[in-house]
Amino acid sequence: MSVTDRTILLAGATSPSGLALARALVDAGARVITTGRSAERLESLGAIGARVEVADATSVEAMAELASRLDAVDAVIPLVGGWRGGGGLAGQSDDDFRALLPALEAVRATSRAFDSALRTSNAGRFAIVSSTAVGRPLAGGANYAAIKAASEAWTRAVAQGFAKAARDAGEQLRAASVVFRAKALDPESLVPRVLALWDGDPADLNDQIITLD
Repeated sequence: MSVTDRTILLAGATSPSGLALARALVDAGARVITTGRSAERLESLGAIGARVEVADATSVEAMAELASRLDAVDAVIPLVGGWRGGGGLAGQSDDDFRALLPALEAVRATSRAFDSALRTSNAGRFAIVSSTAVGRPLAGGANYAAIKAASEAWTRAVAQGFAKAARDAGEQLRAASVVFRAKALDPESLVPRVLALWDGDPADLNDQIITLD
């Protein structure tokens, strides 16, 4: 299998990483759908050949509405993120926590809205970008590490759901849910890992935590 001719949704894709990933996927022959809340910020994605949709990736309702308009989806990658922290444990403010929460909300919303589509695909993939901070959380980044840890737990639950659905149906597992961890996200390390999501057996890939170079 390969990424060519796959339909891939990049949710919250207006960051530099989203643009780099969209460009690589388009160049590889994938049909790329990108979402963002700003039509203006989506223009650069449309210019490279991605389909753009003004939609809130943190909203289950918005993602479900988008899913209802798409014929098929082979992969969903939520890219909502950001970092706020510092000041030790006392500096972990409620405002910072609320600012980081959309990253988890996007993981929840996109996976719920597209769960059926990914299980229907002959090679569905769900992947998130997490952080090595989950493995070694620091006081000054406790809010951030907690959000990432929760996102990883949700993504691993998606993996268990894929496996259970296949087992209950007496079918071979076709879908996989994956966590990518990065110390500092570099598009050059993320892109080849995403392109390789269709290289191996989904049973070996499902529920994997992969540290990016």
